[in-house]
Amino acid sequence: MSTHVDHKGKYFTDVINKELVHAIIQTLTVRVEGDIYVRPGERLKDELNRTDKFIAVTDAVVFNARGEVLYKSSFMSVNLDQVIWVSPKNDEFH
Repeated sequence: MSTHVDHKGKYFTDVINKELVHAIIQTLTVRVEGDIYVRPGERLKDELNRTDKFIAVTDAVVFNARGEVLYKSSFMSVNLDQVIWVSPKNDEFH
């Protein structure tokens, strides 16, 4: 990690603080459940609306249309062009 100080004494680092959101992502062919990180005070929608083409998902589990687990990964990058919908996962409804 590097730290830079501007002429006014303000510190800048390469680290961006983010908050964990457990999410469900429906793509054209599979459902992905995992963790997405968003900047503090922002919504999941704000993270999806950034100019990045992919969104990082950690602790990802991929399900087929029948709900069967196809794949598990500690990290996955999902192409936003393939996403139908995204929702925060709410354990209350499971």
